[in-house]
Amino acid sequence: MSTVLEPPQAATNQRLTPAQRLRGTMAAVRVSISWLGVRKSLTPDQKAQAAETFGAAGNYLSAGKKLLDTRHPAFLAVTNVRHRLTAYWKGLTLPYPEPGIRLLRQADVAPFAAQMEHFQGELATAVAELDRQYSQLKAAARERLGQLFAADDYPHSLHKLFTVEWDFPSVEPPDYLRDLNPELYAQEQSRVADRFDEAVRLAEEAFTSELAGLVSHLAERLSGSDDGRPKIFRDSAITRLTEFFERFRTLSIRSQAELEQLVDRVQGLVRGIEPQQLRSEAPLRRHVAQELAQVQSSLDEMLVERPRRQILRRAK
Repeated sequence: MSTVLEPPQAATNQRLTPAQRLRGTMAAVRVSISWLGVRKSLTPDQKAQAAETFGAAGNYLSAGKKLLDTRHPAFLAVTNVRHRLTAYWKGLTLPYPEPGIRLLRQADVAPFAAQMEHFQGELATAVAELDRQYSQLKAAARERLGQLFAADDYPHSLHKLFTVEWDFPSVEPPDYLRDLNPELYAQEQSRVADRFDEAVRLAEEAFTSELAGLVSHLAERLSGSDDGRPKIFRDSAITRLTEFFERFRTLSIRSQAELEQLVDRVQGLVRGIEPQQLRSEAPLRRHVAQELAQVQSSLDEMLVERPRRQILRRAK
């Protein structure tokens, strides 16, 4: 008789693995963004005409045209909402091995939905302003594209062509399957467990890679010189690390002690240090640079060893 695997929430008397903790405390969230395409390939006749200029064959030429000026302030305002929305979604979630889905803490579901509604309103306002200036953008495109301009390339209105939607899909096997087909239910439970094992690996990989990039950038800015003078670095090199520490503490699933130790080390190293101190105090600058170089070496080793750890996990 097949054994039915219970969700990790039921294992209250057992020591939970990182994957089980992830499965028991996170919700799947999917964000879908629809966006107006602003580039279009040239027709075969247009490509043939363009190819004649270079004495080339049209079928060996790839060419396209830009329908709208994406640097126009009204278009940039729309794009800005998308960038902030995407950064918010990814900054609050962990990766999951299904396209378009990430993992959100269950405690964050309500505030996440409220913030997404706010972004949705911002997007609608920005698109409405872009639509008001749409005729001017098309007129400018007609002038810039010349004979390549085609009125049929442009929709009558931009309404509903820039949208964002989100939902919380279930990644667990449906309950009815337990009674309908216990063996299949057990297989699905096992499949979901494997997905969360993979999600743990993806989270480790994402955190390690991000910290390595931040540490590498700051270490490079603090060490060496340009024309005999210390290299310039922006305050954001420190603030981005601080933001990383906060997100790591919030989303960490405590699956990799070595990574947590390195995060603690870097956080302790820059705690209480203002960017101006690193610019003006040479001994402090050298000390921090040396310590960061050691951390960077450890992170690089972890990233190199990552494929081997992945193979070992899959072999279990």
